[in-house]
Amino acid sequence: MRERNDWILADMIETRAGQNPDLDVLTFEHLSLDGGATPDEVRTYADLHRNGNRIAAALLGYGMERGDRFGLMMRNHPEYVESMIAASISGCVFVPIDPRTRGEKLVYMLRNAGCRGVICSDYCLGEVTRARKQVPDMQWVLGLETGEGPEAVPLESEDAVDSLTEALAKPGDTLEPRIQELTDPLQIIYTSGTTGDPKGVVFPNVRFGGTSMLGTIFGYQPDERPYTGLSLTHGNAQAVTLAPSLRMGLRAIFSRRFTKSKLFDVCRAHGGTTFSQLGGMATAIYSEPERSDDANNPVRMLVSAGMPRAIWEAFEKRFGLEIYEWYGAVEGGFAFKPVGEGPVGSFGKPAPNLDMRILDENDVECAPGVVGEICSRPENHAEKPEVEYFANPEASEKKTQGGWLRSGDMGHREADGWFYFDYRKGGGLRHNGDFINPGFVERVIAEHPQVSDVFVYGVDAASGAPGEKDVVAAIVPEEAAAFSPSSVFEACRAGLESNFVPSYLQVLDEIPKTASEKPQIRFLLEAFTANPEAVFTEKAASTRG
Repeated sequence: MRERNDWILADMIETRAGQNPDLDVLTFEHLSLDGGATPDEVRTYADLHRNGNRIAAALLGYGMERGDRFGLMMRNHPEYVESMIAASISGCVFVPIDPRTRGEKLVYMLRNAGCRGVICSDYCLGEVTRARKQVPDMQWVLGLETGEGPEAVPLESEDAVDSLTEALAKPGDTLEPRIQELTDPLQIIYTSGTTGDPKGVVFPNVRFGGTSMLGTIFGYQPDERPYTGLSLTHGNAQAVTLAPSLRMGLRAIFSRRFTKSKLFDVCRAHGGTTFSQLGGMATAIYSEPERSDDANNPVRMLVSAGMPRAIWEAFEKRFGLEIYEWYGAVEGGFAFKPVGEGPVGSFGKPAPNLDMRILDENDVECAPGVVGEICSRPENHAEKPEVEYFANPEASEKKTQGGWLRSGDMGHREADGWFYFDYRKGGGLRHNGDFINPGFVERVIAEHPQVSDVFVYGVDAASGAPGEKDVVAAIVPEEAAAFSPSSVFEACRAGLESNFVPSYLQVLDEIPKTASEKPQIRFLLEAFTANPEAVFTEKAASTRG
């Protein structure tokens, strides 16, 4: 029998199920789902251990061997975590798939990863069934009945679909985990694919165990109640909330999905003391109408990756919390700025034993204040940064060419050593010769009473000037019928310098976003061209009644 190791998920759960079986370590709340009409779903360590073993037994029943892959496609249900644990017990590899994934992208991910099966919810079953016909390696589907939403498909209506609920109801023994090494793969997380086909980043078991230590770095207290509505299909929810909570015995809270309007209500109802946010989420939260009790909440700290500098201090004051900013990517690289340290707007300094630098196109370090690519490598330069893209050695090698992990993010470092993110490589927003900070534009628009959500991006300049962009503010109105584009332009004229005023307002029912709540610019660009009636210039807006 292999010696147990806390850095392996299966071992971590088995150990804690023996030490503290009845701790309600995970709560999947329903206040944001249906107003609390349905009881919350709670899992103890004993529950996770028992259910993880039962799902692992189902995987073995399908003939899954060590290293075989399966897709995992559902919102934040407890069965998602239990399926993760089952992967670790069985030695299989799960592939997180955003439940909103459709069509060719879903087919591509399942085929590229060589998935032999899929564990999914009933509201994903229709898409999985269609994709299955184009993925020859897929032999089984294990479905979770939820009845949530109009897309939920009865399991019995589809051929060769087994019930996850029935698998969990079967009695079963504790299995001996088939993991042999810390480096055995646990999951393959696909990138967003914004610049081409998504690439699958292979995560070994030791990587999940390592992220569980982030709770110590973030300063989580013994009575902490971390909360997230970010999808468990994304690394942030796993690293910031799930892994530290499982390791430290923190009573974490999960929503099915991110909900800006009920976020603080959930924290109040469940005693949430920290929550996690990424980039544009902060602007969406800040754009909610102000309430007299905004600061009356139990949240002490926001663990943020990408807080816009323009609203940083106003956000802290309005909601009565402090911001812990950090930086990281699914492939690696890590820096952090603890509460009360460093300047507002910085994402911090690199972690110990990590060499992080701003490099130009010739791999020469940029002077302080000069923008270049954020790159990192082990402090011991004899070690090479490691990134494994599944079945793609060429991309793996390119990502670490020259001994540096190349983030694809552009930023700068000040003389005092604090790092700043500026924009995604190839995504700088320059208008009339000036680089536009979208955060400043988004703050002004987010504070407008008619705006529910906003994201600022660029389109090729109508002037045709090389490298220039026209500024677009994608807006979700509070009430479409009452929305006045001209009043938003007026607010921008009053609150921004002229070059920052958007060239266009693009009105949408919702801003398309990834599982990590990152706006998807390619879909916004498609809508910008396809729906010109929803795009307003300042001149056109002034003629709207």
